[in-house]
Amino acid sequence: MAGSTVDLVMDVRRGHERYPGGDRATGIETWHAFSFGPHYDPDNLRFGSLLACNEERLAPGAGFDEHPHSHTEIVTWVVEGELTHRDSTGHESVVRHGDVQRLSSAGGVRHVERNDGPGPLTFIQMWLAPLRPGGDPFYEVVHGIADSTPYAVPEAGAMLHVRRLGAGERTAVPDAAHAYVHVVRGAVRLDGEELDAGDAARVTESKGLEAEGLTQAELLIWEMS
Repeated sequence: MAGSTVDLVMDVRRGHERYPGGDRATGIETWHAFSFGPHYDPDNLRFGSLLACNEERLAPGAGFDEHPHSHTEIVTWVVEGELTHRDSTGHESVVRHGDVQRLSSAGGVRHVERNDGPGPLTFIQMWLAPLRPGGDPFYEVVHGIADSTPYAVPEAGAMLHVRRLGAGERTAVPDAAHAYVHVVRGAVRLDGEELDAGDAARVTESKGLEAEGLTQAELLIWEMS
């Protein structure tokens, strides 16, 4: 019996198509890539293990007061500014561009996120579904992550790759059942599509795919089973 093959499928979502959120009166602006809160879309609940990819913009002094999370792997990438984090397990840190922050909320944790710096803060926060619920909360920050060092989130069967490109440079998108490519800054070409800052591509059965920098660019790529 002849075997079957699964072709690559790429779904491009533009930054301007994100769902708006936050509270601009208090200095919080949020853009959601997936169904969230009042913006319920049953066809956009998740991709692979990824449940949310939020672009958060906080004015100086603004932030999210203490609030709970559970059964979610929360990974944060700062685009500009400084993010102050405090949680109910006693961790407190300042996260800057180039750092990867992860909070495994496990059976339950509460945290605060604020912009205590002098300038604007922009960060990308991504939520992933764990393979198994429960457990104890876990927190870490990896400072100055390099392009060649992917960040593993085994609890969600996922790997985060940070890629930085110059104009004309190329980088491989990992071969995976699900690959999520988010453009943090600059512009790239991916499988014939031009993606600008804030755009994302959801790739099913990625194989032999490359991203080419059209300008200096920075990408976050999730490799998921």
